[in-house]
Amino acid sequence: MIGVPEHLYTRRADIARLEALIVQLPQEARVELHLTDGSRVTGTVSTRPSMQTFRNAKGVEGTNAGVRIDDRAHPEKAHYLWIDRIASVTSLGPA
Repeated sequence: MIGVPEHLYTRRADIARLEALIVQLPQEARVELHLTDGSRVTGTVSTRPSMQTFRNAKGVEGTNAGVRIDDRAHPEKAHYLWIDRIASVTSLGPA
């Protein structure tokens, strides 16, 4: 999808936070994502993300998940984001 994530998670509390975000991202949902850097992305969830296990260059294993958001204003544009970059999700209803 988008390579190996910058951050991998192993602590149960971190994984629970990511799982809670995934629940808010069902396939075809229209959402506004508030990202940890202060920016926002508005669009449609292509496919509900799922947690995956990765191993970084140092051999450290952990989890994260990626999501594709089809841009609301420019449907030909897609945003590929790691779930841990999402601070909050605002549902805009079904597509």
